[in-house]
Amino acid sequence: MNAMELQELYHLIGLQPEVIGQLECAAREIPWEQTAPYLERLLDRETAPAAYRELNALLSDGPGHFKLLFCYLECARRAYDRYQDRHIPDQIYTDTMRCFPRFLRECGQMYFDRGWWSWRQTSLSLFRIGALEYEFLPYENRPALALHIPSDAQLTPEAVDFSLAQAESFFHTCFPHYRSECYTCDSWLLSPRLRPLLNRNSNILAFQDRFCILRENREDQEFIEHLFRRPRDTAYADLPAATSLQRQVKTLLLLGGTVGCAFGALNPVAHPT
Repeated sequence: MNAMELQELYHLIGLQPEVIGQLECAAREIPWEQTAPYLERLLDRETAPAAYRELNALLSDGPGHFKLLFCYLECARRAYDRYQDRHIPDQIYTDTMRCFPRFLRECGQMYFDRGWWSWRQTSLSLFRIGALEYEFLPYENRPALALHIPSDAQLTPEAVDFSLAQAESFFHTCFPHYRSECYTCDSWLLSPRLRPLLNRNSNILAFQDRFCILRENREDQEFIEHLFRRPRDTAYADLPAATSLQRQVKTLLLLGGTVGCAFGALNPVAHPT
């Protein structure tokens, strides 16, 4: 490892200064001889999921999971060479790896809880392109790309159009052998339960209208974490109501309703070329 290279990465992605101090302490406690093979496996999407589980067990991390975060950031640093090999623009690398400070902000900046997810970024399985993220994720045994909506995404129609158009060019150029047949999305933002709560000019509604909804899951509670930034088991009466959508969804929940999530496929007419 090269400390200066890691410091450059921290600066590039805007990692919080208070977290960097925690990482420096965590790095001194990592058993590097045992850890090294897992880092290589976290760079390959075939081996990364199992590598995360095994590494997480090996590290016996503290409550902040900073040893695991340090390992992921080291993998992110190493992944840069693989981006270069595929001629992936530096902006996409930076935007993709900015997931790490974003995850920390979502958790209050001093806790890393996305180890189960972050191997997607380090293994070149998922890329941030403009407003949206795109993951290699087959659908019904066909090559497909799953759209993910980061918490800081701008969902204006213009931003989504730009992201989709850039993604089409990106995957054609950098992964020409992966011929995606469709784009899918599994999100609380696609839930039909939201439609009565949204005005006709809503960016969320415009995003929903791009998709053919294939199934719903009314039991899913992930929307509580995303919309309210609270654990799923938070009492509904204790949920914040700072935004219009928070207030409306909170009222819906208190009246016995729910949001859940939905899975859909992008309509071809909604996909700019």
